[in-house]
Amino acid sequence: MSSFGLCGKTLKHSYSEIIHNLLGNHDYKLLNMSKEEFYDFMKKREFCGVNVTIPYKTDALAACDSVSSEAAKIGSVNTVINRNGRLYGYNTDYFGFSYMLDSAGIDVTGKKALVLGTGGTSLTARHVLADRKAAEVLIVSRTGEINYQNIYEHTDAEIIVNTTPVGMFPNNGESPVELNRFPALCGAVDVIYNPLRTGFISQALSLGIPAVSGLSMLVAQAVAAHEYFFDKPFENRDAVIREILAKCTARVCNLVLVGMPGSGKTTVGKKISDITGLPFYDADDAFTETFGKTPEQVICESGEDIFRGMETEVLRDLTKRSGCIIATGGGAVKRAENRVLMKQNGYVAYIERDVEKLATDGRPLSAGGAERLKKLFDERDGLYRSVADRCFPVAENPDKCAEEIVKGFGFERKNG
Repeated sequence: MSSFGLCGKTLKHSYSEIIHNLLGNHDYKLLNMSKEEFYDFMKKREFCGVNVTIPYKTDALAACDSVSSEAAKIGSVNTVINRNGRLYGYNTDYFGFSYMLDSAGIDVTGKKALVLGTGGTSLTARHVLADRKAAEVLIVSRTGEINYQNIYEHTDAEIIVNTTPVGMFPNNGESPVELNRFPALCGAVDVIYNPLRTGFISQALSLGIPAVSGLSMLVAQAVAAHEYFFDKPFENRDAVIREILAKCTARVCNLVLVGMPGSGKTTVGKKISDITGLPFYDADDAFTETFGKTPEQVICESGEDIFRGMETEVLRDLTKRSGCIIATGGGAVKRAENRVLMKQNGYVAYIERDVEKLATDGRPLSAGGAERLKKLFDERDGLYRSVADRCFPVAENPDKCAEEIVKGFGFERKNG
């Protein structure tokens, strides 16, 4: 018997267990199951409380003996409590979605909104938008009246909400729509939380449009579900949400290190890994493992342009991962696509070092003496700063630099 957990079809990359463990519920497990298994699980009623996710939220509604007025109105249940053999259904996604809008400062009042998708979360989003007095809420689906062939007839949309799985890990970078075709857009909302910054959200941010992804919704609804599980509200729910959101982000996000060749990214990255227990990946080593040649060999044999394309392939794979430290090659920031990849799942730190102290051994692009290095630095420094969340001087003390990065981004130490 599982006392608590999450019921769904594909849960391998869910963060729900992490979040409920952080809330103190260590009995919470991920429960992958088919539709038939879900029906059987609900029928047996051998649990205390569960959350329900894609694709069983509407099925959960039918399985309950009693549902809250909010869940009944929405037509979707994501939290089920077993009280003496009777199942009670609730919809904490409503609170989670509302919290997400508020935390991002996205006001939907009087605005035309498009909701992409038709599942249980779409139902919730529609009701929140309607209750917040959106002027118009239109549903977009693959085969509906408004679909992805005619969606651009609605370029006056001001809010777009993605409730589809398009862009979810492992299909990072994909987006269901092209946001640059909506000139009136003033809010982009994506319920996906892995990656932390989807292709949809990256588009919005590049256009200067306020945007928010789904981790804040996931945490907020989990806190509300926890209250139902144990029949005890938190004294300061908002403070708990902020605390758990910060801890969860630090646990699942990546830290990507950028900086000049020879600046100490690998040394600092390994020290951060030692402090946090998070795995460390060197992009140059991953390149060699992937292609059977070192970056230096490829640059010398085929030129920098060929190398950069291969480097992007490696970064695309590395940055899909969660909760790891990644040291990038010094010139990886030159490609705009790479800068987006670096930001999709966490933080970026710029490791600064005086040009005259940079190591150059075995680095063909750094060869040529001080003048060549200064030219490279001048070309790249602005790119490093544009992509970085924070800058850290390494000087001659990589241990101190590593400690400052861990503290600066709020990473947990492996020994508590």
